[in-house]
Amino acid sequence: MVTSSSVPRLVVAAPSSGSGKTTVATGLMAAFAGRGLAVSPHKVGPDYIDPGYHALATGRTGRNLDAYLCGPELIGPLFAHGARGCDLAVVEGVMGLYDGAAGEGELASTAQVAKLLRAPVVLVVDASSQSRSVAALVHGFASWDPEVRIGGVILNKVASDRHEALLRDALDSSGVPVLGVLRRAPQVDTPSRHLGLVPVAERRTEAVAAVAAMAAQVSAGCDLDALTALARGAGALSGAAWDAAEAVESATRDHPARPAERQGPRVAVAGGEAITGPSTRPPGRPAPVVAVAGGEAFTFSYAEHAELLTAAGAEVVTFDPLRDERLPDGTRGLVVGGGFPEVYAAELSANEPLRKAVAALAESGAPVAAECAGLLYLCRELDGRPMCGVLDARARMDERLTLGYRDAVALGDSVLAAAGTRMRGHEFHRTVVEPGAGPSPAWGMRAPERRVEGFVQQGVHASYLHTHWASEPGAVRRFVERCLTS
Repeated sequence: MVTSSSVPRLVVAAPSSGSGKTTVATGLMAAFAGRGLAVSPHKVGPDYIDPGYHALATGRTGRNLDAYLCGPELIGPLFAHGARGCDLAVVEGVMGLYDGAAGEGELASTAQVAKLLRAPVVLVVDASSQSRSVAALVHGFASWDPEVRIGGVILNKVASDRHEALLRDALDSSGVPVLGVLRRAPQVDTPSRHLGLVPVAERRTEAVAAVAAMAAQVSAGCDLDALTALARGAGALSGAAWDAAEAVESATRDHPARPAERQGPRVAVAGGEAITGPSTRPPGRPAPVVAVAGGEAFTFSYAEHAELLTAAGAEVVTFDPLRDERLPDGTRGLVVGGGFPEVYAAELSANEPLRKAVAALAESGAPVAAECAGLLYLCRELDGRPMCGVLDARARMDERLTLGYRDAVALGDSVLAAAGTRMRGHEFHRTVVEPGAGPSPAWGMRAPERRVEGFVQQGVHASYLHTHWASEPGAVRRFVERCLTS
């Protein structure tokens, strides 16, 4: 095994969305894994769904690299954390290669992440409607930023042998080698709906078949040996890998609350590997159980969240709101992340025993952190169906897509943040929440969107804002401390 700082790596990018990045990246991950390599899967940006397919392809947890949510300084450490002990890493980009946070230059773009990782880029080009023009397109992307190394191109949706010959002839003088040619293949398509691809958890059997088809297509159409050689040319990374326990300890030193001690084993992370190490919690206290919603309705979660909770001294237990009629034994805190409750509204509503248990936990003052789908679940109703009733609010589906990065500041003290704490997040939903009276807003959005958002009520922090807790480990420390005192 190579060290994480020098692990061979590729960034799979494209000129635009819809070019086939997910098919190629996932296919490469599965093809390399099929060769017996330990492959580390990564995704640029905030997307929760693609990493599920990556995990299926590699048997390892899919991890996000988002320079807006976490800051550019954490990209290398988070990558090294996920890639520790691996033979090779594949990073799937987001949107077009140079597209990032609106109005922020290269911030959060695939190009920025490639530069931060010192990794070569494989450009996936949808060649379905072009021939000689492909050379001009590739030349433009390769020359736009001299710090971005385009190591090769994979031509996607090629119609015929004749079409392939025309494309190769055009690219001969570009200086960018063709590392693969893929024909149109409907069997590798994955179904989509109002927020993108359908998550793996909702279609596992079909997803396994789709990933196998991607691997077969990529293995047949791409030069895996040349791609491996390209990955080995990535520059070495300096600095230590991110560590959840160190992050929590650093937050504790910056904002001390009580003595801490190292305790016991860490939680295993879904996806095939366990990241182990010490945790911190007050001396003599048992680990409080933090229940984390999972199952088909709540699939959006960053792997580092569970690791941080455990590092802060919690015992993380996953439950399924569609099937479990009670919270895990000893639950002292609750985390309900994102997902698709609108798709499962009838089933969630029908599980009345669990809805009552969630309401009772919140009423007791226990800490509850809810993001997006979790916010909807805590409302009185969703599309007319009863939910938990923790918040005096009603939620419904809406035609308008709310999408984008957000810069937010905590408007008051909560179980996650002290007043004035600044965090960056991401919104992605087609729902609207109509609040009643009572709860205080959680966040004030900074420019360009000046508005308030979310709810703070007793121990409840509920918001549409998806955040990455690696950027603010103090929020996790604060949450677990509340679990110990509520």
